[in-house]
Amino acid sequence: MSLYGAIEAGGTKFVCAVGDAKGNIQERISIPTTTPEETMPEVIAFFKRFPIDAIGIGSFGPIDVDKNSPTYGNVTTTPKLAWKDYPLLKAIKDEFSVPTGFNTDVNVAALGEAKLGAAKGVDNCLYITVGTGIGAGAYINGELLQGLTHPEMGHILVRRHAKDTYKGRCPYHGDCLEGLAAGPAIEERWGEKAFHLSDKEEVWEMEGYYIAQALMQYILILSPKKIILGGGVMNQEHVLTHVYRHLSDLLNGYVSYPEVQDKMNEYIVRPGLGDNAGITGGLLLAEKVLEESKAPIN
Repeated sequence: MSLYGAIEAGGTKFVCAVGDAKGNIQERISIPTTTPEETMPEVIAFFKRFPIDAIGIGSFGPIDVDKNSPTYGNVTTTPKLAWKDYPLLKAIKDEFSVPTGFNTDVNVAALGEAKLGAAKGVDNCLYITVGTGIGAGAYINGELLQGLTHPEMGHILVRRHAKDTYKGRCPYHGDCLEGLAAGPAIEERWGEKAFHLSDKEEVWEMEGYYIAQALMQYILILSPKKIILGGGVMNQEHVLTHVYRHLSDLLNGYVSYPEVQDKMNEYIVRPGLGDNAGITGGLLLAEKVLEESKAPIN
């Protein structure tokens, strides 16, 4: 059986693992995301210990996923300035002569959930993370969605909650979804970290309102068969009650399918793989690029 490497390159930590395409993890390590000069040598040293056949990378973004671009594989306009324009894919390929896949952390998590998690058996799903930032990955008809670039669903504009006077904190758009509903926005608006606000119902009602608006747009545009909500903020699971209620009000019966109208708690769910969605997706991406490398060229 092939041995795969997976990298979940997050804004606060790199999770690296080796395992198989069934999601069985042989060994893993967590490395702080500081600077490329500090983080990458530890990443490379970890994988040098194993006879890996391929690597799958899911990275924080924005990143360049256009294989025809001269900067394919780079981190691009990230607010983490030490990583701006960093050639992450090249750094790995320079050290390992194996097929290497590269995509966003949320797209790779969507792949993991579609194949082995909450959306197993479904050919169309959406994975959304609400944490330090907000991002979403889409698995559509068996493929990860990308076009001109990868989706940036965390930066859509939403209507303000009637009681919200907070200005928003997105450095690009101010009061976009991420600027109003990501973890740092919750902390700045209410003056405490999210996990200290568990019993403040007004916090989660507002959060549910913003997430529900985003889900309405995603449902109307992408029509996913399953929606998975992950990330640290979603550990406050009672926010889901507010998401369901606000989403039902916003849709107002327009999408007349039982999954949306009668079974919303089965349609919009927490990750089946828990915190392993991204790293499992990385293993699956590695399997995919290995298989592609063996396919005959027409």
